[in-house]
Amino acid sequence: MRTSRHSSSGQIANSLLFPPPDRVCFNGRRWGFDYMRKRRCLLGIILFLLSLLPLHAQKEKREPLTGAQIEQIRESGINPNERVKLYTRFLNEHSETIKSLTKRGKSPARSSHLDDELQDITALMDELGSNLDVFSDRHADIRIGLKDLNESADRWLGILRALPGESGFDLARKEAIESGEELADQAKRLLQEQKDYFNLHKDEQGQDRAEPK
Repeated sequence: MRTSRHSSSGQIANSLLFPPPDRVCFNGRRWGFDYMRKRRCLLGIILFLLSLLPLHAQKEKREPLTGAQIEQIRESGINPNERVKLYTRFLNEHSETIKSLTKRGKSPARSSHLDDELQDITALMDELGSNLDVFSDRHADIRIGLKDLNESADRWLGILRALPGESGFDLARKEAIESGEELADQAKRLLQEQKDYFNLHKDEQGQDRAEPK
């Protein structure tokens, strides 16, 4: 009978942690010392793998904005155009950092820095896209902010596409380009929708949200 790889490995682990009674020897001459050594080794491996989990979680919880930038975003909550402009400015800063890193010689430090910056710019573009969805649903007039965004989005994509892929950050680069393309398409579409809407609803121009009538 053929046994699966998982069942075999499970049997091995069980034999290390819980050996058969006839193989246990407490005087150390048969199984005792060898069993305890193998058990300590297995437990050590498990503890090592568990210790990696907080590091992985910390890597995933990167904050793309500084404390001061977060406060600026919060304060702009009542002004949709200002919020869009702030996100656009912060994205410009990250894109310029990526552009400067593109010109530097390859090194592990550069690769790690680019990976972080690419993750940050992706997170910010996704956050901005979510904000645009909210403002669109509210019929907030954000044409001024969208104009700046449309002018900048193509530049970000140009910088991202000009960055040659490397194993240390290639996945982050591809995700950043994908998010940039989605945001650029969203901004262009929304700007046209807003032009059409506010041409028909001139009394709502400049509003932060549609008021019940």
